[in-house]
Amino acid sequence: MKKYSSKRSIQILAHLLQQYGISDVVISPGSRNAPLAIHFSEMDNFHCYSIVDERSAAFVGMGMAKSEKKPVAITCTSGSAAANYYPAITEAFYQNIPLLILTADRPTDFVDLFDGQTIRQNNIFHQHSYGDFQLLEDSKENAEDQNFETIKKAIELCFEKQGPVHINIPLEEPLYELVSELPTFPTVEKTIKHKEYEIPSNLIADWNTSQRIMLLIGTRDYSPELENQLTQLVKNHSVVVLSEANSNLHHEKFFKHIDRYIFNFTEQDYKTYAPDLLITVGQNVVSKKVKQFLRNAHPKQHWHLDEVWQPDTYFSLTEKIEVKPEVFFAKLLKFVSLEPKPYYNLWDVLRDKKDAKHELFLNKIDFSDFYFFNKASQTIPENYNIHFSNSSAIRYAQLFDFGKNRIYCNRGTSGIDGSTSTAMGFAIKNANPTLLITGDLSFFYDINGLWNQYIPPFVRVIIFNNGEGNIFKIIPGPGNANPNTLDEFIATKHHKNAEHLAKHFGFSYIRVEDELTLDRVMENFFKADTQPKILEVNTYGKNSADVLKAYFEFMKEE
Repeated sequence: MKKYSSKRSIQILAHLLQQYGISDVVISPGSRNAPLAIHFSEMDNFHCYSIVDERSAAFVGMGMAKSEKKPVAITCTSGSAAANYYPAITEAFYQNIPLLILTADRPTDFVDLFDGQTIRQNNIFHQHSYGDFQLLEDSKENAEDQNFETIKKAIELCFEKQGPVHINIPLEEPLYELVSELPTFPTVEKTIKHKEYEIPSNLIADWNTSQRIMLLIGTRDYSPELENQLTQLVKNHSVVVLSEANSNLHHEKFFKHIDRYIFNFTEQDYKTYAPDLLITVGQNVVSKKVKQFLRNAHPKQHWHLDEVWQPDTYFSLTEKIEVKPEVFFAKLLKFVSLEPKPYYNLWDVLRDKKDAKHELFLNKIDFSDFYFFNKASQTIPENYNIHFSNSSAIRYAQLFDFGKNRIYCNRGTSGIDGSTSTAMGFAIKNANPTLLITGDLSFFYDINGLWNQYIPPFVRVIIFNNGEGNIFKIIPGPGNANPNTLDEFIATKHHKNAEHLAKHFGFSYIRVEDELTLDRVMENFFKADTQPKILEVNTYGKNSADVLKAYFEFMKEE
C-alpha cells in the first residue's frame, strides 16, 4: 500500500508539478525534507533520483534540465544543505536552465533561535533566481489557497524565464504522518505568457545599408532552425558569422576558430576587420580575444538577441531584442537584401592563411595536451554529446573541429566546480551517450559527481592530467609570481591519479602516457561495455603550456 505525506502543502505541490509536466525530482537525504521525499517517491508520475551531496545534486538536476529542456525539481533538507545548492543555481541563472528549487525549512518562528539546521533560508538565492517564494505552514490561516497560488506562480515563472526559481517550504513537526489516500485538487488553468514579435522597420533599413555585418554566436544549444537561417545569410557571402565549439552551429562558411584568426590582432587590425553592424546571439563567449577585439572595434550598432539577457558586453549595445533568435531571423529574412559583401572575403583570406598554418603545426607536435585534443577531435564518434570542463579544456576545444558532436560547457559562471555532476545529470536523461572531457583539478574537485547510481554504462570520461591547474601556466599574469608560490598556491601541483577512484565508483579505468598508447586505446574506448569508463591521459611533465604558447607563436609567423 502506498503511503503519502499528510502535509497539505506537499500534496498541493506534487499536484501542481504533475499538472505542469514536471516529473524529475533530485532528492538529497534529510529529515526536514522527508515529507517531500516520501511523497514524490510514492507517486507514479515522478522519477526520483537520490544524490547525497547537495552541491553535486543541484548540478545533476541542472544537467538533467539541460538535456530534457524542461524544469527539474531539486529538494533538500534545511540549513547548510540549501546553501550548498548555490553554485549550481548561479550557473543555471546565467545559462537560463530551468531549476525548481524546493528547500525544506524549520517553521518561520524558529529562525535565529539557534535551533539545529536553521538558517535564514527565505530569499537565500534572491540575487541569482528569477523568483523567491515561501509557503505558509499548514496551520496558518488560508494556507491551502495561498500555497496553491504561490506554487502555481513559481512554476509558471520557472517556465517563462527558463531559469532557477526557489520555493522555501517551512514544515512543522510531526514530519512522518502519512496517509494512504490523496484528496482531489482542481485542474489548473495555465497562464504562462508567450511573447509576440514584429521586427521594426528601422532594423531592416539598418541591415540593408550596412556593408560590414558580423554575427557572433556564443554558448547555446543546437538549433537546426537557426543553423538553416544563418546558412541562408552566409551562402552569398553577405555576412561574417563567428562561432565557437559550444555555439553548436556549423557550416563551412562560418568562422568557427576565432582565436586562430584574431589572437594577434593589432590596433590597425581592429579597424581593418571591424564590423559596422554587430549582432550577438547566445550567451557567454569563451574567447577573451574576441571581447578585446570588439571592444576596441567600436561597431556603430550592436544588436543582441536573447529572451532574457541583454548585456552590453562590447560597450556598444544599441538594440535589445528580447526574442528567440529563430523568431527574429525568420522575420528578418523576409525583408533584407543578401547581396555579396567584400567584408566576407576579407575574413575568408585571413581564415585560409591561419587554417593552413594550423595544419602545418599539427605535424610538429609531440605528446601533450595539444596532441590529445587533436586526437580526440578526430576520434570521438558523432553520436556522443561532449561536455567540456572549464579552464583549459574548453579553450583547447576552440582550436579543433568537434562539429559532428553536440558541445556543452558550464559557461554561465565558467567555474570548474560542477562539470562532472552536470555531465552525469545530462547523461541520465539523454538517449545518446555522453563524454566528459575534463582537466584533473576540475575532475578531482567534483568527484562526488560520480557518487550517483544512475550513470549509464555508455558514459565516458577522459581526464587529461597535467598534474596542475595548467591554465595558470597559459594565461598571462600568473607567471610573474614566484615559481614556488605559483606551483603551490595557484597552479596547485599534485601527483594524484584517478585509478582507485574509478574502481570505487564502478568505472573501468585506463591510463596512457604516450602517443602510441593513446592512439591504440582511443580506437576501443568508445565501444560498448557493461560499465562506464574513465581514460586518464597523463601529460605530467610534458610542458603542455609551452606547446600551446609555441602554437600561437607559430601562428604569428608570416
